[in-house]
Amino acid sequence: MKKKSKYNVAVVGAGAVGIELLRILRERSFPVGKLRVFARSERDIAVDGIKYHVEDISGREFNDIDIALFAGTEGARGASVTYSGDFISRGAVVIDNGSDFRLKDGVPLIVPEANRQEILNHKGIIANPNCTTIQAVVALAGIYKKFGIKRIILVSFQATSGAGRGAAQALWDETKEIIDKNKNVSFVSIDKRIKKDSFVLGKQIAFNAIPQIGEFKEEGFTSEEWKVVNETHKIFNDDSINISATCVRIPVFTSHSEAVYFETKKEAGLTDILSVLRESDGVALSDDKDYPLAVDVEGTNSVYVGRVRRDISSNNSFWLWVVADNLRKGAALNAVQIAEELIK
Repeated sequence: MKKKSKYNVAVVGAGAVGIELLRILRERSFPVGKLRVFARSERDIAVDGIKYHVEDISGREFNDIDIALFAGTEGARGASVTYSGDFISRGAVVIDNGSDFRLKDGVPLIVPEANRQEILNHKGIIANPNCTTIQAVVALAGIYKKFGIKRIILVSFQATSGAGRGAAQALWDETKEIIDKNKNVSFVSIDKRIKKDSFVLGKQIAFNAIPQIGEFKEEGFTSEEWKVVNETHKIFNDDSINISATCVRIPVFTSHSEAVYFETKKEAGLTDILSVLRESDGVALSDDKDYPLAVDVEGTNSVYVGRVRRDISSNNSFWLWVVADNLRKGAALNAVQIAEELIK
């Protein structure tokens, strides 16, 4: 890519992540020349009072695009698979939020705080990791570089917006339905169940926790859990790390929370870990008694870490509580940071 004062940018997708991409490009004053927004249907949208025209992507020409930011549709009929090749063949670099290219050989999988040096190895496409992986990797990157990591056990508590606007709307609708149904009863006798033939998330999400995100795959783990394993290995370029994950959907609109257990290869004490976290790029370290909460970090850009403590039963082993806005650092912001590194 030639150095320019401004770059023509395409945002592909006008859902929750696409809207965040537009917002963050503006907030960070990315040097945009011409901006084009694409989706499956033509329409006008407004983001923070600014109007954008959304073009129907089918049949369009992409000759004038330098960087194409894909919001993350997946699968054989998804926008990434269908259109990324057209952008690349016309000279654009694609940064994709979906999972279709993350584990493909020759496609860099980037969290800038961990492996920005891999960005220039791209061959036209750069992959954005899964939101769950991104915030864990940001929290662990400095620790990995200094002490190495032997094992990671991660339990995530994931917001509904991670499954799209429809899932977040389902949380609102289901909650409202239960409240309306129980207007005249006390909370002790409230009926919190909804009987439906189908739920947006497969199960009721209101007043509930669903220990399944994605389809069940090998060894009883879900696709989301395998993403944590495989993507972390690729980002750190280290398959020797033993990783296990349980991913849970909870009734929160935005921001994922994670309990992360890890064991270092080199000897490390709690003071050492805290010192690294204070210096880690992209990490905001909280005092133990002022731990981060999903409701507080929504709309922010950092990965927040708190409740740092050692495992009293095992040497060189520690726990972290990690929280981040899944639509921003977990998706759109990370993609724009990749673009910022690319144009350097």
